[in-house]
Amino acid sequence: MAKRGGFPGGMPGNMNNLMKQAQKMQKQMEETQAELESAEYTATAGGGVVSVTVSGSKEITKIKLAEEVVDPDDIETLEDLITAAVNEALRKMEENSQEKMAQITGGLGGLF
Repeated sequence: MAKRGGFPGGMPGNMNNLMKQAQKMQKQMEETQAELESAEYTATAGGGVVSVTVSGSKEITKIKLAEEVVDPDDIETLEDLITAAVNEALRKMEENSQEKMAQITGGLGGLF
C-alpha cells in the first residue's frame, strides 16, 4: 500500500527553490518599499502657480504658491488648485509604487 502524507527525506528540490525565491522576493519588496517611502513626488496646478510635494509615505512635505495665485477675493480657486496638485502628486506616487512592485512580483498581483 502506498504511503500517504509528507515527503520522505524533507522537501523536494523544486519546493526548496520555490521557498528561496519567495524569500528573495520578500527581501526585494521590503527594500523597494523603503526606497518608495523615501522618494518624493511633485505635481503642479494652474500652470505651475501651485506646487505640491508628497513623500512615498503619503505625507505632504512641501507646498509652494506663486504670489499671483493668492487673491483674498478668490480663495476657492486657490483651494481647487491645491487640491488638484495634491491629488496629482499622490497619483504619481501610487503609480510609481505599483510599477515597482509589479517588477518584483512579475504580475502576481495581490498574492504578496
